[in-house]
Amino acid sequence: MEHHTDYNEDALNLDRCPHCSVAKPPLRAIQHFSSVDSSRIVQRNWKVYLCSRCGGAVLGACYPQMNRYIQEIYPQPKVLDAGMPEKAHAFLEQAIECLHSPSGAIMLCASSVDAMLKTKDLKKGSLYSRIEKAAEQGLITKEMSLWAHEVRLDANDERHADNEAQLPTLKDAERCVEFTKALGMFLFVLPNMVEQGREDAKNPL
Repeated sequence: MEHHTDYNEDALNLDRCPHCSVAKPPLRAIQHFSSVDSSRIVQRNWKVYLCSRCGGAVLGACYPQMNRYIQEIYPQPKVLDAGMPEKAHAFLEQAIECLHSPSGAIMLCASSVDAMLKTKDLKKGSLYSRIEKAAEQGLITKEMSLWAHEVRLDANDERHADNEAQLPTLKDAERCVEFTKALGMFLFVLPNMVEQGREDAKNPL
C-alpha cells in the first residue's frame, strides 16, 4: 500500500503508530539501507523510523525504479474490518486509539463486547456468561469463550479501582483488543462475508 511520504524525508507521517496507536506519532528516521532481489533487478530502499512515544520501530520501503514514495510499511497500522455494529465498532476503534492507556482501552473493549452481545439479543448477565451463551448457541466457538476467560476483559477492576487489583499493562490491553476484534469477526464480519459471497455466486456476471 503506497504511502505518500517522500523517502528522502526524515519523518514518516502516519495517522496512528502501529505499536502504541497514539495519534500523529512522532516517527523519525534513525537508519536506512537498500536491498535487491535474487534477480538483481528489483531494488528497495528502506528506512527505519522510531516512535519517540513508545520506542516502537517502523520499517518503510520504496521502489526507486517506480517513484520516490514509501510503498510498504511494517508493521501495518491497525485497521478494523467493516461489518460490525456501529456502536461496537466505535468502542473498539477508540480502544485501539488509547492502547497507551491500558485501563481505558480495556473498558472500551468491554463496552464493545457488550454492544455486540446486545445486538445478538444476549442482554442479561455478565460479559463472560453472555459470551458462554453465545458459544452454546453456536454463534462462536467454545474456544472463543475460553479465550474470554484468559484475557482481562471484565473491566470491573478498572471501573471500581479495587485496591487489591494490579493495574493492567499494555499487553493486557492488547490481548483484550485482539479478543474483541476476533469476536466481531466471528459474530458479524465473517457472516457478512459469507452472505456476500453467496450473493456474488448467484450473480457471477
